[in-house]
Amino acid sequence: MSLSLEYLIKEPKVILDKNPLLLLLHGYGSNEEDLFSFASELPENYYIISARAPYPLPPYGNAWYAIDFDANMNKFSNDEQAIESRDLIVSFIDELLENYPIDSKNINLIGFSQGAILSYAVALSYPAKINKVVALSGYFNPNIIKEGYENNDHSELKFFVSHGSVDQVIPIEWARKNPEVLKLLNIKHEYHEYNVGHGVAPQNFFDFKRFIIEE
Repeated sequence: MSLSLEYLIKEPKVILDKNPLLLLLHGYGSNEEDLFSFASELPENYYIISARAPYPLPPYGNAWYAIDFDANMNKFSNDEQAIESRDLIVSFIDELLENYPIDSKNINLIGFSQGAILSYAVALSYPAKINKVVALSGYFNPNIIKEGYENNDHSELKFFVSHGSVDQVIPIEWARKNPEVLKLLNIKHEYHEYNVGHGVAPQNFFDFKRFIIEE
């Protein structure tokens, strides 16, 4: 079937009337196969769907939004594209609900890097749609979150936030601000640092898997 985004899917082995969803959102320059490598290790009662970002980056990667550089090599995000991708992900979730027996009350995001930044934006803009967020190696960008998000009811959201302490792509100092934002919004969360660069340590994987399984 043709939906808004290309994707890979692993259907649940444990079939319920409606099964929960883990939606995987990859990072800049990667593709839907990247995080899907986790799929066989994730809980078997979930639909596991890994989406491909909409902007192609040759030779074989994709991005949720462009990262541009000015003459002094300062880099900045294309927030307009990020907002479009945020709402595209929300539309994609609605399409998945129409096409698969997914529990609309148990939709969970796992995002890495740019995918984590978009996960913050989706969950804080549309908190009624999301149950849990695993934000790996990302940061909070208020410019791509729906205006007035501070007034949303975030009481049902839960966040797992992690970062590599020697991340060479997104500084650890940026990540350390994430728990402060979540605390201000009264969002239940846990924050972890691991002695790695811009990647997911094995312990990080075990920790967020535990977070997903917990009620």
